[in-house]
Amino acid sequence: MAQSETTTDNTPKATAAGASASAAVTMTHPQIMKALSGLMLGMFVAILSSTIVSNALPQIISDLGGTQSSYTWVVTAALLSMTAATPLWGKLSDLFSKKLLVQISLVIYVLGSVVAGLSQNTGTLIACRVVQGIGVGGLSALAQIVMAAMISPRERGRYSGYLGAVFAVATVGGPLLGGVITDTEWLGWRWCFYVGVPFAIIALIVLQRTLHLPVVRRDVKVDWLGAFLISGAVSLLLIWVTQAGDSYEWISWQTWAMTGGAVVLGLLFVLVESRASDPIIPLRLFRNKTISLASAASLFVGIAMFSGTVFFSQFFQLARGESPTMSGILTIPMIAGLFVSSTLSGQVITKTGKWKAWLVSGGVLLTVGLGLLGTLRYDTPYWHIAIYMALTGLGLGMMMQNLVLATQNQVAPEDLGAASSVVTFFRSLGGAMGVSALGAVMANRVTHYVQDGLAALGPKAAAAGRGGTAGGGIPDLDKLPAPIREVIESAYGHGVGDVFLYAAPFALLGLVLVVFIKEVALKSKAAAHSPAASSPEPAAAAAETTVKP
Repeated sequence: MAQSETTTDNTPKATAAGASASAAVTMTHPQIMKALSGLMLGMFVAILSSTIVSNALPQIISDLGGTQSSYTWVVTAALLSMTAATPLWGKLSDLFSKKLLVQISLVIYVLGSVVAGLSQNTGTLIACRVVQGIGVGGLSALAQIVMAAMISPRERGRYSGYLGAVFAVATVGGPLLGGVITDTEWLGWRWCFYVGVPFAIIALIVLQRTLHLPVVRRDVKVDWLGAFLISGAVSLLLIWVTQAGDSYEWISWQTWAMTGGAVVLGLLFVLVESRASDPIIPLRLFRNKTISLASAASLFVGIAMFSGTVFFSQFFQLARGESPTMSGILTIPMIAGLFVSSTLSGQVITKTGKWKAWLVSGGVLLTVGLGLLGTLRYDTPYWHIAIYMALTGLGLGMMMQNLVLATQNQVAPEDLGAASSVVTFFRSLGGAMGVSALGAVMANRVTHYVQDGLAALGPKAAAAGRGGTAGGGIPDLDKLPAPIREVIESAYGHGVGDVFLYAAPFALLGLVLVVFIKEVALKSKAAAHSPAASSPEPAAAAAETTVKP
């Protein structure tokens, strides 16, 4: 993991950079795949950590005595820290060794995972998820950045498809593995956090042996103030969305304080970034229409992507009484759709150089899929659900990686990390806000449907039902009388359907945005091959070192 460094004058620096670029140009497909192997394994670990707990969460929250709010926060905490850290990881990748940063993010993930498995209460678990999120944010952002440094946009669609395939395998493998671990008595849910650690360690070793990138360093200061302000603004906003309607009313002094604080911090961030010599998010990037539209579209794609993985587990376990393992198996149609569309679109984009049609088609499929999922009820035939999930997965696979590709194709090499992380940032922000807001909506709707259902059973049944489901906790269906259990299952089925119905308009907004993105021919050179990659920005700094790690 250590980096060797030398200090040279400008001539040897340029020569070294040129040599690196020249060598990189001749990389064959097997060489690229070897170099990307550790990166893909790291990406697998990142996605696995996000999905492996989804089917185990009902059991985890029940064992730790948590509530529906705790359930949402275990997911949101990781998304929040991942979102807040993403711009910083992206900026650091423009200044330091990308390989070393990937390794650091893996180490952070391992530390968070080990302690999370030892949690004795939801507070500790949520804190550990914050640490995990910081590491996962680095892996998610850096995977796209490293790929862009090695591969031209024209060829990148093919390899983005491979990353999409890894995403799909980890997404379906995570819930399945988490379900099996939770259902295995001698393991238990704590191993959901431990199981990713060996993968992360293997990824560290493979990365050290296979990933060799030229390191271009610039003698500039990291914009820590900007990082603090954007993190604070995002955190306040997400805390407000998560707690509103539960800990306090939507219209209350807490709401005004948190939203007002988020706005103030956001404005200060813009002010600081406009004056910073090397901002964490260069505001000039948003003068490019494609980057602005792709970032906004990613926000809405994030809402759809994370809501699907989070709320399906509650639907299958609490509305249909399935086990955690079976719950993972039943989501395969969505993951199959994502796998097929991400791989196929990447291959076709590489051959044709055309990408906009895939974005538009993906937006249509995602909107339709979520709209149909909005009709879910606890007794909806599974083959209907499978079709709806497949459509949603197909749409996600076409949009997710290709929004990053469209952005990377528009920026100079020195802005590659920042621009890539901006799109990832907005996708993570959309996911965090979506899970928080939709989780609050679901808790409200489930409570409403339960009250209506219990009232219909009569006074005695209603009193017994309220006693068994008090406190807002996750119910244990096996301990409930049959009539009350049916009320609970119906409430969760209808509540999850409402969540997807509310998510569909956001997918439609994402579709509208991508329609206005202008298709630009994909470049045939990677960022590391461009002349600008061989030398620092004029305003950047005086010292630069180009070495092979």
